[in-house]
Parts: sequence; C-alpha cells; structure tokens
Amino acid sequence: MIAILAFYLFATLTIASAVAVIFARNPVHSVLWLIVAFFNAAGLMLLVGAEFIAMLVVIVYVGAVAVLFLFVVMMLDVDFSQLRSGFTKNLPFGLLIALVLLAEIIIAVSAWRAGPALSGREVAAVTQPNIIALGQLLYSKYLFPFEIAGLILLVAMVGAIVLTHRERPGQQRQNASRQIRRRPEDAVRNTKPGVGEGMKL
Repeated sequence: MIAILAFYLFATLTIASAVAVIFARNPVHSVLWLIVAFFNAAGLMLLVGAEFIAMLVVIVYVGAVAVLFLFVVMMLDVDFSQLRSGFTKNLPFGLLIALVLLAEIIIAVSAWRAGPALSGREVAAVTQPNIIALGQLLYSKYLFPFEIAGLILLVAMVGAIVLTHRERPGQQRQNASRQIRRRPEDAVRNTKPGVGEGMKL
C-alpha cells in the first residue's frame, strides 16, 4: 500500500514538475523545476529496485547537468523575449515533433506485453543487489571497455584544456625552480625605521 502511494506521489510530482519546466516563464525557474523532476524520477527508480540508476540520476543529472544548466542560464545575458518572437514560425515543426513523440508513447503503451515484467509474469528473484552484480560484471567481463571509456574521457578532458588554452600577452609565469632556489636572506629584509619615519620600499 505504501509503495503504491509512493509511486503515485512520485509520478504525479514528476509529471507536474515536467509541465512546470515547459510553462515557466523564467528559465532559471525551469531549471529548478527540472531538478525537482530528476529527484522524483530517482524516487521512481528506487521503487522498482534500480537503486544504482537512482543514484546516477541524482549524482550525474542533478549534481552536474542541471547545475551546469543553471549556471549557464544565470551567466549568459540572453534576450529571451527575442527568442520567443520566432515561436509562431517554428510552431509547425514543433507540432510535428510532438505528434511523433505522442505516436511513440502510444506504441510503447500498446506493446506492454513485450517485456516479462510488464506482462504480469513472475520475474525471477535476484540473489544479490544489482549494484553488486553490476560491479562484478563491470570489473570482470567488461573491464577492458570500461578502462577504454575512462581513457577516452581523459583524452577528451585534456583536449578541451588544450583547445581553450591560449597565450595572453603580458602574462607572468611562475618559475618554480627560481622560487625553490631563493635564499631566506634574499626574501626577508630587516629594517629599523625611526620614530615617525615609516617603511621605505
């Protein structure tokens, strides 16, 4: 009973926050409603036993993607009234995409017997949590693709730093070896100023 109430609560809040994302006039409010939708989607994932996906939704989408969207929206000086001026021009294309998405939803709902979990047939009980099973599979059978994916991300990060790095004229660079070789007597100067004289630089 509690699981059913939690499902309807999370589902209702997810749909309501998704609608609020679309109809919010302020883009910052849209991103905040998107974060609410992500949290409720993570709650739905917990109800079906996919705690790893729920954790990924909270960490990756809420902690990284949505916060990045929020910072970009707040930092960019975008004239949203000018963007909304072309709404009627793009309305036919938007309606076409909406109809395609509606057709996909109808097909997905009508094909609910495709999976054993949705057809009412009993699913075999798991002997261990899915996080443990995923970790054992990831670090045994798929270890090499996992390491390759990490290497690709590392190369992409280094490439992004190299592409965005540029020389700036008049910029002073740090000389670590010169700082290490500096003697204390070269860095500290003891003076005895007289009364009322002050320091002379």
